[in-house]
Amino acid sequence: MSAQVHVPSLLTRAGTATVLTLAAVGGPMIAPGSVAEAQAQAVTHSAKALKIAASKRGSPYRYGGTGPHRFDCSGLTQYAFKKAGKRLPRTAQQQYNKTRHISSWHRQRGDLVFFHYGRFVYHVGIYAGKGRIWHSPKSGAVVRLEKIWTRSVWYGRVR
Repeated sequence: MSAQVHVPSLLTRAGTATVLTLAAVGGPMIAPGSVAEAQAQAVTHSAKALKIAASKRGSPYRYGGTGPHRFDCSGLTQYAFKKAGKRLPRTAQQQYNKTRHISSWHRQRGDLVFFHYGRFVYHVGIYAGKGRIWHSPKSGAVVRLEKIWTRSVWYGRVR
């Protein structure tokens, strides 16, 4: 009978040690199904989408282009997130409507950057950090990394 008492006690101590070890080395402690887990998955999808968009550097712009070789702005973001395992609608405005809106203070690499005039969203790119985006800008141009050129932007996180 004493063995039955000690086994759970040992498991409890092992579990505590594991948690303490993770805490000491800075390991993540994310409970399945938690908000933190959902945020971690969103960051993972966003990081993958950012890498995919960057891999399309030099691909020509084409109005209505959704890849894999030619893109318009929302076609590039839709393509990158689809390859990363997330579905986005087709247009920049629809993508803005579908994302969780965040402030510029909370933006992260892989978030979407929406350019707007008033309430009208006319362009989208993927935030690359340091005030830059990957995007497919206009006819005659190619997918490229570029500095954000205006303050008239909104940020959205793909859920």
